[in-house]
Amino acid sequence: MTTPTRALIERYYAAFNAGDAQGMLDCLADDVAHHVNEGGVRQGKALFAEFCGHMGVSYRERLEDIVILVSEDGSRAAAEFTVHGEYLQTDPGLPEARGQRYVLPAGTFFAIRDGRITRVTTYYNLADWVRQVSEAA
Repeated sequence: MTTPTRALIERYYAAFNAGDAQGMLDCLADDVAHHVNEGGVRQGKALFAEFCGHMGVSYRERLEDIVILVSEDGSRAAAEFTVHGEYLQTDPGLPEARGQRYVLPAGTFFAIRDGRITRVTTYYNLADWVRQVSEAA
């Protein structure tokens, strides 16, 4: 059975995989809190859009094997997936980008209010990612 929350998260990830930042933004509340892995919290759609723009230049990623879990009341959701990516442009403080490919397990937690995502918290193993892009030729 597809609940409204499950459909919202599916739409969010379909937009991600299509490289459709606006489609992702359409799923978010105006006051969304974006908790970045090993980083700060970006508050609001404008900062989320800025993040998407940066990611679109530095990385090409596709999420596969997505499993979505939804709380009974639909106010929270989680997703586990595998990131298949390519490192396109050097991100400050990270190894030099040379088109390295990586495969990385990751997950995201969501809070939902009034049919929109109010919190996005993504986790992955940064040390594993650094190892993969550093070893790649």
